[in-house]
Amino acid sequence: MDNTMENMVIPQHVALILDGNGRWAKKRGLPRSMGHKEGCVTVEKTVEIAARMGIKYLTVYGFSTENWKRSKEEVGALMQLFRFYMVRLLKIAKNNNVRVKMIGERNRFDKDIVEGINRLERETKDNTGLTFVIAVNYGGRDEIVRAAKKMAEEVKMNKLNPEDITENVFSGFLDTAKMPDPDLLIRTSGELRLSNYLLWQLAYTEIYVTDCLWPDFSKEELEKAIAAYNKRERRFGGVQTK
Repeated sequence: MDNTMENMVIPQHVALILDGNGRWAKKRGLPRSMGHKEGCVTVEKTVEIAARMGIKYLTVYGFSTENWKRSKEEVGALMQLFRFYMVRLLKIAKNNNVRVKMIGERNRFDKDIVEGINRLERETKDNTGLTFVIAVNYGGRDEIVRAAKKMAEEVKMNKLNPEDITENVFSGFLDTAKMPDPDLLIRTSGELRLSNYLLWQLAYTEIYVTDCLWPDFSKEELEKAIAAYNKRERRFGGVQTK
């Protein structure tokens, strides 16, 4: 770790909204698919950088439930990229002791993609370093609705009493069960919205927005975000935590 980071508190869980791939490509007169491809390269680099920094969980918004509304050509290109980078990610994960986890409703994807996701999780489950979480076909509202349905089924089968439902119990039905909530959310490209991302989990998360487009995101940009995080006074219900 660089000397500039030595005295910094490293957030345990960093969430990322990877915005700006299309704009990055447009600025260079390239097709949007090239922006997404370059964005995947940046994801690879960021996983390795985060692992070396000591971040325990890195969650990225890979493909939202709303992304299906994009053009058929763009969705098709994204699926091909996903196929290609799943293979590369497996190698990166093994080389960096990274555990991979997917959140979201994966069953809408083609069978080979689902099998690739399952393989990534299966073959990295015993790795003990960074947990790299990819949100695919994910939406925060969809996740909460799915969790509510699962919880309702347990109540219906008398496995759960309604009066025993707490925030902790409900969290256990979410895709992120057993994971800590993000300490820091980074959104690139300057947009100031959550975009239906981790709505439950971001309740007390510090938010950092940069104008940097995702393909240009670097180690220096991540360090800037962590430095800004270190200047915040973390408060939960008005109680200062650091």
